[in-house]
Amino acid sequence: MVVLATASARGVPPKRRHVITSSSSRFSFFSWKLLILLCVSLSCLLVLAALSTLHSSYLSDSDTSNYFKVKRSTVSRTFHGPPKIAFLFLVRQNIPLDFLWDIFFKNGDVGKFSIYVHSAPGFVLDESTTRSSFFYGTQISNAIQVSWGESSMIQAERLLLAAALDDPANQRFVLLSDSCVPLYNFSYVYNYAMVSQKSFVDSFLDVKDGRYNPKMSPKIPREKWRKGSQWFTVVRSHAEVIVDDDVIFPVFNKHCKRRPPIDNRKGKLNLKLQKQHNCIPDEHYVQTLLAMHGLEGQLERRTVTYTLWNQSTSKMENKGWHPITFSYANASPQRIKEMKGINHVYYETEFRTEWCRANSTSVPCFLFARKFSKGAAMRLLSDEVVGHFQLSATLDTPP
Repeated sequence: MVVLATASARGVPPKRRHVITSSSSRFSFFSWKLLILLCVSLSCLLVLAALSTLHSSYLSDSDTSNYFKVKRSTVSRTFHGPPKIAFLFLVRQNIPLDFLWDIFFKNGDVGKFSIYVHSAPGFVLDESTTRSSFFYGTQISNAIQVSWGESSMIQAERLLLAAALDDPANQRFVLLSDSCVPLYNFSYVYNYAMVSQKSFVDSFLDVKDGRYNPKMSPKIPREKWRKGSQWFTVVRSHAEVIVDDDVIFPVFNKHCKRRPPIDNRKGKLNLKLQKQHNCIPDEHYVQTLLAMHGLEGQLERRTVTYTLWNQSTSKMENKGWHPITFSYANASPQRIKEMKGINHVYYETEFRTEWCRANSTSVPCFLFARKFSKGAAMRLLSDEVVGHFQLSATLDTPP
């Protein structure tokens, strides 16, 4: 309108003025059409954005089945040859005790085991990073960054199990840390694990620890909440339950959190904060999941991995339990003999004594132990706990 008025004031001829007015009308028509189109488009974008937000909320608060699903191949249950044990190593980066495991596997039947390693993303096990060729290329390709006390720990376990399930010959699945050692040779471990039709999962009721978050209800009722050692040995059907879970894991991911770090600026408020939930998912997830599926009758409710706990106290928590690291000095033959001689475990919160059995036969409780230093592992080799070895071979470190 301002342009037309200016043109008229400058004496634009009527005919010219008519042309301009006609063009302006067409321009106005197309402008309104364009404006309407833009409004419709903007409305569509706003609707899509709202739907996207709603979908994201739906994922985080409701059905997270696709988001948290661990993908695995659907493979036939039939296989040729002997059943295998899948050794699943959950490690920070490399495998510091690879020299001991090398002897362990050399004394075994290569057709009876497989190895999978979850390490830092991008880390490759080859001749430059491990002393044992058994570990070459065994790291899984979809590794994630793992933080202690977070759900990433149990997600890493699920990724290891998913990779191992791709081989139908894998019938037992043993989770191990980078500080675990075998207490027996391969043949003994294999026969022990295979003879039992049950999984070995440390699982007990502990209502006093305060780790259960009421917000987990109703998907995880308090009476199904379980606690136990992270280090399990499971049969194939239970491994499938863990990998296929898309209900319980999302609840852990959302509500099972690590307590906040101590902040000196908050003074006494730290005492209150430290009393909040420190869930430690890896000590609860598998146990609770199997209990939720009604599978406790199919478990030997104990771990086969020995840990010596040291109780300590601090200002911020009444009790703190920490695993003792075995050194060369305290990994004596007598100490190893004592570990092997344990035949029962007492669970004081349930007033339950778990007598160690495999297929109804009394057996020693533990096949593995942690946490062992390199020196302690060397002593196991020198005492030929896992088999004969040459000392010079273990002293050669990767470049």
